[in-house]
Amino acid sequence: MSVDELKDLIPDFAKDVRLNFSSMMSDETLAAQTRYGLFLACAVAARNEHVVSAFETLAVEKLTPAARAAAKAAASLMAMNNIYYRFVHLVSNKEYGTMPARLRMNVIANSGVDRADFELWSLAVSAINGCGSCIDAHEKVLLEAGIASNTIQIAVRFAAIIQSVSVAIEAGA
Repeated sequence: MSVDELKDLIPDFAKDVRLNFSSMMSDETLAAQTRYGLFLACAVAARNEHVVSAFETLAVEKLTPAARAAAKAAASLMAMNNIYYRFVHLVSNKEYGTMPARLRMNVIANSGVDRADFELWSLAVSAINGCGSCIDAHEKVLLEAGIASNTIQIAVRFAAIIQSVSVAIEAGA
């Protein structure tokens, strides 16, 4: 499925979503690998087969196999981490925060792409998944790496748009 076909699936009640999607697709503010990896990671996190298919098709054209794998790794790793660390953050019993997570996360250090890209994708997926602890952790790493706040904001805006496309398509089915 192409992104144009995906856009056509967005129901009329979600006109604003369709317009935001078009705007996002024409926004070239981010470097190509950063942008297309972000799209794929967020699509996987949004968990809609049409959204995943469209962005996977686009990623095959725009990203190396290593970058595609890293984007998917960011989405799948954050699916695990966001649940765990959101629990640790929200539970009243703070003892859990002192316990080792014992979750393997080696891909963060060895993702096959620029560390800042992987961190940005992880932050955007964490925003979709609603984990404040992970959002804070990834934002801190990005700011320390010299990534501008407006770049972080763009990534989260794109995550919000991709999630809204998924929701609109599901609601229109």
